[in-house]
Amino acid sequence: MSASAPPVTTEPGVPVPGKAAGVSPLRRLFNELTRSTSGFIGLCLVVAILLVSLVGPLIVGTQITGDPLRAWEAPSGSHWLGLEGSGKDTLHLLVTGGTTVLMVGFLAATITTVIAVAVGSLAGYFGGRFDALMLQLTDVVMTVPQIVLLAVVGAFYKLDSPALLAVIIGILSWPVLMRSIRAQVLSLKEREFVEAAQLLDVGWVRIVFGEIVPNMASYILINFIIAVTNAIYAMVGLYLLGLAPQKGSNWGIMINDAWTKGAMFNPDAMPYIIAPVTMIVLLQLGLILLTRTLEEILNPRLRDR
Repeated sequence: MSASAPPVTTEPGVPVPGKAAGVSPLRRLFNELTRSTSGFIGLCLVVAILLVSLVGPLIVGTQITGDPLRAWEAPSGSHWLGLEGSGKDTLHLLVTGGTTVLMVGFLAATITTVIAVAVGSLAGYFGGRFDALMLQLTDVVMTVPQIVLLAVVGAFYKLDSPALLAVIIGILSWPVLMRSIRAQVLSLKEREFVEAAQLLDVGWVRIVFGEIVPNMASYILINFIIAVTNAIYAMVGLYLLGLAPQKGSNWGIMINDAWTKGAMFNPDAMPYIIAPVTMIVLLQLGLILLTRTLEEILNPRLRDR
């Protein structure tokens, strides 16, 4: 089940990052991140993996041929991580396999966040039957374990497209964040700036998406990063369990391939197992450190501790 960050609150008289005179919000946020050891480490990990996964394939190319006669060859000067069961270079597969993981993670997180923010904001603002209906729908979705639901969907639909996989994960992952957004809106709609907008009769679209949602920007950003980590876990889990077609190249397929071919019993094949697991762990660690630091920066109550 997906997790969401605790509410980010602000207090009167407490400066919010990005409000300092002469400093842009992004610049202020970057400065705060670099001052934090954990935040700087998380940022470096995420940027490094993004560069390897997005720029790396442009350098090494996406086409790779293998020599079955050299299967499971040990690491050497020409093949730093050795060769896998089909004689393909493990490092090449590792570099080209990150693009799909990142694409699915960020696309699924975007879909989850958009649905949760839109539905949660409208449910919290209007209340009534629509609110009750959305809450009942989230209860139904949340009672079913996500990995089981994804397995059932994978059994009925051919998940041979990373984009389709991202859409399915995104559609199934929004209920928890939706309830958190709804709770935020229930609090914000009682504020003076919302009452002023209602008196001006600017319309509910402007009030909800022009006044209320921007005041949750930091909270939404933190939960977006959390949604990325959850989507990557779900995707890798599907490939590891063999519930998604083993086509193409990504870190989940590499782990499944190593498992099914018994690579863990071959000392020369250990890099083929350890490399994708290490990349996933480093990416998730970087995202988690980044999330925790952003929460400390953007939440004044945590920042004052």
